[in-house]
Amino acid sequence: MTPHASHGSHAPQVDSAAGAAVKAADRAHVFHSWSAQGLIDPLAVAGAEGAYFWDYDGNRYLDFTSGLVFTNIGYQHPTVVAAIQEQAGKLATFAPAFAIEARSEAARLIAERTPGDLDKIFFTNGGAEAVENAVRMARLHTGRTKVLSAYRSYHGATSTAINLTGDPRRWPSDNGSAGVVRFWAPFLYRSPFYAETEAEECARALQHLEDTLAFEGPATIAAIILETIPGTAGIMTPPPGYLAGVREICDRYGIVFVLDEVMAGFGRTGKWFAAEHFDVTPDLMTFAKGVNSGYVPLGGVAVSAEIAATFETRPYPGGLTYSGHPLACAAAVATIGVMEDEKVVEHAAHIGETVLGPGLRELAERHPSVGEVRGLGAFWALDLVRNRETREPLVPYNASGEANAPMAAFGAACKKNGLWPFINMNRTHAVPACNVTEAEAKEGLAALDVALSVADEHTV
Repeated sequence: MTPHASHGSHAPQVDSAAGAAVKAADRAHVFHSWSAQGLIDPLAVAGAEGAYFWDYDGNRYLDFTSGLVFTNIGYQHPTVVAAIQEQAGKLATFAPAFAIEARSEAARLIAERTPGDLDKIFFTNGGAEAVENAVRMARLHTGRTKVLSAYRSYHGATSTAINLTGDPRRWPSDNGSAGVVRFWAPFLYRSPFYAETEAEECARALQHLEDTLAFEGPATIAAIILETIPGTAGIMTPPPGYLAGVREICDRYGIVFVLDEVMAGFGRTGKWFAAEHFDVTPDLMTFAKGVNSGYVPLGGVAVSAEIAATFETRPYPGGLTYSGHPLACAAAVATIGVMEDEKVVEHAAHIGETVLGPGLRELAERHPSVGEVRGLGAFWALDLVRNRETREPLVPYNASGEANAPMAAFGAACKKNGLWPFINMNRTHAVPACNVTEAEAKEGLAALDVALSVADEHTV
């Protein structure tokens, strides 16, 4: 059942001088995203393989972030590396208006795995561009402008996508003119609806959405966009019936239902797409990241037959120079093949059910800083708190500097014990490669155990 996550015998080699040169060039010339440039200290990475990466000083880290939750089959898988090399030798690039084998085959393989009739694939370079184009399609298809999105969400950093985003990364770029209306999606642990059960949370969240639509005017709404399972915002699995309820609301008012599967797709949740857990088919579905394990930038929109028909004789006014880039598509074909051959999707479900889920819940029993464990597959979050009774977060919302010291100390403890953690606000996410081995997963849990003792020191 367990695939091999390591694919060779590469070991960290100490070359501190080379590492210093890489760091110096980075600090002199690279402008980093989401950062105050003078306050960051990027790690110089010498190499990576499987679930691990290492620096030039010989320090090796188990990557519990999968990059940015995209290396679903780990680093440097030889099959995918070989496919990129072969494609580069055959046809390294070509304009998107032509039919080429790698692009056609990638589209076919993706369409075979998407739910329902999402059989047409519009390729982009990543998730944000996928969201941009999905929203454009919805607006043109309906002739409407407004789009509803949830507060606890992240949809990308381009103009429309950042305005759709709910988290604070939106604030500096929120121009208030993008036709976006936000609402509260269900989240029982921190319920905005004073619900005490999943059934209550689902019913009240759907009523809140109905009320929002009523006051905005259903005939003005082009689309509702949701992450099937929100990622960076906290991995909150929606309660049973919620997504089906949103689907019904969209159908009733002629609203396009968009599911963002950029992070949750391609095996991350133990299904090819998270929508399969809820037996729901959207009208448009965005993807990126795991489609080719992030080896070459690639994203896209899976388009329903009805929306595709809108542009059968009417040109779709959108495109990208590198849409369906041959190297990216060859990587996608190879990655999907690896996931089939090595049963990576099934393995993600298995490791979640037998190792990660039980292991994280066991940690929660022993560490007062863990308020809730949420997730499935290789997609988990620990909600860290100061007080379990009040559920007060370990650090304030969007904390920085001294206010964020408890989470910074927790992160430092993880790294000291050889684990590279995914940290956002008061949460740490356990999101390793979907083919992480049982031994590697347990290694990560052991490192979290030590680091959570540091977080425990800040509880009351």
